[in-house]
Amino acid sequence: MPLANTYKLLLLLSTLLLSACGQYSQPTQQYEHAVEGAFSAEISQNGDYSIISSIRHGISLWDNRNNKLLFNWYHHKGQNNDVFIVRLSANNNVALSASRNEFALWDTKTGKSLGFYKVSDSPIRDIQLSENGQFVVYGQVNGKLVHINLDTGRRLEAPLHREKINSIDMSNNGRYVLSGGNDHLAFLWDTDTAQVVKSFEFKNRISMVRLEKNGRFAFIADTQKASQIWDLKTGKLRSTLIYHARQSIFSSVRFIKDGQYLLTGNATKKVVLWDTKTGLAKQDWLVTPRKETRPKTAVVYSATLWSDSEIVTESSAGLLETWPLAPL
Repeated sequence: MPLANTYKLLLLLSTLLLSACGQYSQPTQQYEHAVEGAFSAEISQNGDYSIISSIRHGISLWDNRNNKLLFNWYHHKGQNNDVFIVRLSANNNVALSASRNEFALWDTKTGKSLGFYKVSDSPIRDIQLSENGQFVVYGQVNGKLVHINLDTGRRLEAPLHREKINSIDMSNNGRYVLSGGNDHLAFLWDTDTAQVVKSFEFKNRISMVRLEKNGRFAFIADTQKASQIWDLKTGKLRSTLIYHARQSIFSSVRFIKDGQYLLTGNATKKVVLWDTKTGLAKQDWLVTPRKETRPKTAVVYSATLWSDSEIVTESSAGLLETWPLAPL
């Protein structure tokens, strides 16, 4: 074979291998949302909005489609910002911000405060908001879950965990709560009946849990290599994520495409798209760290679909970035 043709063949094979691995190193768009990096961030389910907690700007709400800052909020103006969790309701009408001992709700259309709540008995570890902002649930260091109906004032407490809670999630309708803790246990809890629907026992501490928002699937990961997707309708294990690392700690997890796929992020820049049926990785990306940071890394805080051909990410670098997505 002539040398020129050999070179062309090798170039073609390299391109195909890169496509098969699915890694993209350059974003299609990049916007700065926090000038010195972010403490936390979340992108709305449809990608339209981002909420960010940062050093310089307190809590910021952004219109992502127009790259426009909508509001800046503060728990205590003039004091250091200690908000480490931010959430957006699925209908994009309500925002939530939380520190270890308080949380606040905000109207995303007017910017007005909807309420400010103190939590004094034990620090907040994680907190979630229902689709319409009617329900809030938080998990605490003392292992307790607290579910609140903000319209009626109904408050339900469940001391399910023997040790501190690390991660929780809630179905869109606010009824089901999934929690995981240092006691190696995860619980699916029905807040209507106050009963545990299903429990899951792992060999190590649970580090991350997520629900498919219609309640069909659950993702549960421990601090080592068990990262499982459960079909809650059948009660059976759907798949286990397959990766070569000894362990993987996820900083961001979201079901997309009605639970067919999972988008995960970690503390070393990486975003991965997984097939929830097989547990296999389909594509991956590396978010951009800030130029001045050492080492050159970033925590992925949130990822979701931007369009049929792109995903969008927010990271500790304070950057919103969009990335090419191969056809699913």
